[in-house]
Amino acid sequence: MAGENKALWGGRFERSPERFTMEFGASLPVDRKFWREDIQGSIAHARMLGKQGIISMDDVEAIERGLLAIGERIEAGDFVFDINDEDIHMSIESQLTRDIGAAGGRLHTGRSRNDQVACDTHLYAKHLCQALAEKVLELRACLLKVAQDNMGVVMPGYTHLQLAQPVLFSHHMLAYYWMLTRDFKRILAAYDAADVLPLGSAALAGTTYPLDRDYVAQQLGFKEVSKNSLDAVSDRDYLMDLAYACSVCMIHLSRLSEELILWSTSEFRFIRMDDAYSTGSSIMPQKKNPDFAELTRGKTGRVVGDLMGILVVMKSLPLAYNKDMQEDKEGVFDAVETVCDCLHCMTGMVSTMKVNRERMREDAECGFMAATDLADYLVGKGVPFRQAHEIVGELVLKCEKMGRTLQSLSPAELAEHSSYFATDAVKAVDIDAIVARRTTAGGTGHAAVATQLEQAAQQLAADQALAAAL
Repeated sequence: MAGENKALWGGRFERSPERFTMEFGASLPVDRKFWREDIQGSIAHARMLGKQGIISMDDVEAIERGLLAIGERIEAGDFVFDINDEDIHMSIESQLTRDIGAAGGRLHTGRSRNDQVACDTHLYAKHLCQALAEKVLELRACLLKVAQDNMGVVMPGYTHLQLAQPVLFSHHMLAYYWMLTRDFKRILAAYDAADVLPLGSAALAGTTYPLDRDYVAQQLGFKEVSKNSLDAVSDRDYLMDLAYACSVCMIHLSRLSEELILWSTSEFRFIRMDDAYSTGSSIMPQKKNPDFAELTRGKTGRVVGDLMGILVVMKSLPLAYNKDMQEDKEGVFDAVETVCDCLHCMTGMVSTMKVNRERMREDAECGFMAATDLADYLVGKGVPFRQAHEIVGELVLKCEKMGRTLQSLSPAELAEHSSYFATDAVKAVDIDAIVARRTTAGGTGHAAVATQLEQAAQQLAADQALAAAL
């Protein structure tokens, strides 16, 4: 059955598409999300047309009033979206023409849906970047506070998930802070890539009308206009940049989620998750599961999949616009929404978790984590590092067989193993001293972490100011 309503582009066609193909090709269920951006862009375009004398100022006033009225109806939930309109642009324009008559038909002068959808998407992407940046800043502030509140708490550091060297818990939290700082920079880069006006490029070749693109850019808050009309209507790099930023951020959240999951187990007992971020079992009364950390970990695959989706959509597309690009939005919108939700949840989990300082300290004092410092002690006595490494390795093996720790050995026992060990060797295996000695910039020593906390606070304040200025 042919479609009942004739499309705005239907002049060249003898009949409308079948209902199924109309629904299959419609983008309205997705792009209706940026109705505000469509109205905003259309108002700026109409004002420019009037300024340039392309349409009358009476038409401009009628168009602007009509568009604002449509916006109010959409906001109130009184606007009927008809799938026959195909996309948000036609939905709004067709209603505008019904409302104000011929003036509504003049709105599309000098533009195409190709540059119109590109403009809407650029605007919407900027808003998505702003929302995402705010959520990242919230989690960074939370991590910084946890690091500040727990300064001095010692925990075991790991490589290969095996006990390695003691570190400050604050140092560990700050590692995630800096990951998210890089995520923030990637989001700003995606915002910067989106901050370019494509409107005025028309379908692909520009237009013969004397458009003032700089005026429109100023009206819409874009920093510049696109340099090439072919590129402008077919560019989706900024969406790929945003999807990539989301994917890397989710990778970081998945790593933090995994550690929260491990730390909350009975085997680790480093933290206790708040009840608000845990669930129970339908059969086992004792269970307290870190479900929301697990969900965050699991949703990483979804967001990475969204990135793969848009990369493959754009692969090998010839210039300029192709209908394939209709598939550019849904995955990216999903990625941003998912990451924002996960950031919100992670902020709650981290801010409410209880840190078991005693348990962390207990594990920091086992596992021969003082071995490197004991080797460094020998180096200080003139022993080549490789030889010192072997001496301490043999000592660790002996302790393992005896069920002893390095800290339990007396100066005499150490001297029996190597004449290079003197009475001060026991200081080399003191956990607090081991941590404090890591004074290099970025290290886990108390002084180095104190400096890092100051740097993190300064960076957070600077980035909050950047976000506020977007």
